[in-house]
Amino acid sequence: MSPNPIAETVASLMPKAKAELTELVAFKSVADFDQFPRSESEAAANWVADALRAEGFQDVALLDTPDGTQSVYGVLPGPEGAPTVLLYAHYDVQPPLDEAAWTTPPFELTEREGRWYGRGSADCKGGVIMHLLALRALKANGGVPVTVKVIAEGSEEMGTGGLERYAEQHPDLLTADTIVIGDAGNFRVGLPTVTATLRGMTLVRVRVDTLGGNLHSGQFGGAAPDALAALVRVLDSLRADDGSTTVDGLTGDEVWDGLQYEEDAFRKDAKVLDGVELIGAGTVADRIWARPAVTVLGIDCPPVVGATPSVQAGARALISLRVPPGVDAAEATKLLQAHVEAHTPWGAQVTTEQIGQGQAFRADTTSPAYAAMAEAMGEAYPGEEMQYAGQGGSIPLCNTLAALYPQAEILLIGLSEPEAQIHAVNESVSPEELERLSVAEALFLQKYAAS
Repeated sequence: MSPNPIAETVASLMPKAKAELTELVAFKSVADFDQFPRSESEAAANWVADALRAEGFQDVALLDTPDGTQSVYGVLPGPEGAPTVLLYAHYDVQPPLDEAAWTTPPFELTEREGRWYGRGSADCKGGVIMHLLALRALKANGGVPVTVKVIAEGSEEMGTGGLERYAEQHPDLLTADTIVIGDAGNFRVGLPTVTATLRGMTLVRVRVDTLGGNLHSGQFGGAAPDALAALVRVLDSLRADDGSTTVDGLTGDEVWDGLQYEEDAFRKDAKVLDGVELIGAGTVADRIWARPAVTVLGIDCPPVVGATPSVQAGARALISLRVPPGVDAAEATKLLQAHVEAHTPWGAQVTTEQIGQGQAFRADTTSPAYAAMAEAMGEAYPGEEMQYAGQGGSIPLCNTLAALYPQAEILLIGLSEPEAQIHAVNESVSPEELERLSVAEALFLQKYAAS
């Protein structure tokens, strides 16, 4: 049997895809303009807009969203009466963290041992390239059989909600019959996977104050209340002895019924050190896809180098709480804030401030679009069946789109499999995954149009 012509076309386009991803990765498009130039994000947005125009997209626009960033939009009209499919990706990226820890420069796409390394290569500039590859393959093999809308977000990693608010203000803009979110990933390289659930999240900043100013620890320590020690007590109260999240009033006994995550595989993927135990109870899938999880993202306190013998007058922390489907993120925020206030010791003054929030998401996997995607992935990955997995991370836009377009089917696929190490140093993408998922997306659009 001869290879599928879609697959042959995508294979022939891979050198161009690598060159384009190299250009896109080179933009330092971190949507934190206190650390990175706004011009870098604007240049990346213009690159995406030019790529859409080159493919024949109409109404291409840079949308100025309420958070001060830009999202790129365009429409590729399909045959009369054809369904409309919205393809999503984001061009903004996480900061590179410690650039010295990267084996190769984070903003230079570098091939090493069969993978392409660079910040955003998988999350989610690779997703932009995936969409372009799929559309080019269709155009070379009879045309694109649906109307396609593309939206490339400019601040997904910051969680500032610009595109969500823009979509709510312009509800007709992104309307579609089916939405493909290209910001998830396969459970394993070579195992085609759709993400059926996403945990929601809330971010809360906590401040504890106890004194009018720092005091000499020898003269006052032992009686003067230490704000940093009080904060440590608060943070410790958020976990049980086994590491399970313990926010008063928030249940944590949900069970994941789908694809399971073996502990040995998780330890390897998470790079858990020898002898260090995993935290929490239940299966790994229960813990990361179906239950709440609290993480202390940062603490403001004196660094060890240069510290003085002082009782600290104030201390701050940023807390992330991931919440599973079925739990309202706004209610979880209230519970977290109440817990912090109730567990602050010694009458210390405590304030909490919510700085970000996103609702959890659960897809309807019985829809016709999922059947079309299962068939497409089966062809793109011969011998493999499409799997359903959860994802511990959050994509707040999913719930915004689900609320705005309740009739739309939403599928999550992408390049962020475990080896990609998204958000960490040495992020990379598998070119084989990019190729196969581009084939799968193109075949999906064909099959969905015919369904």
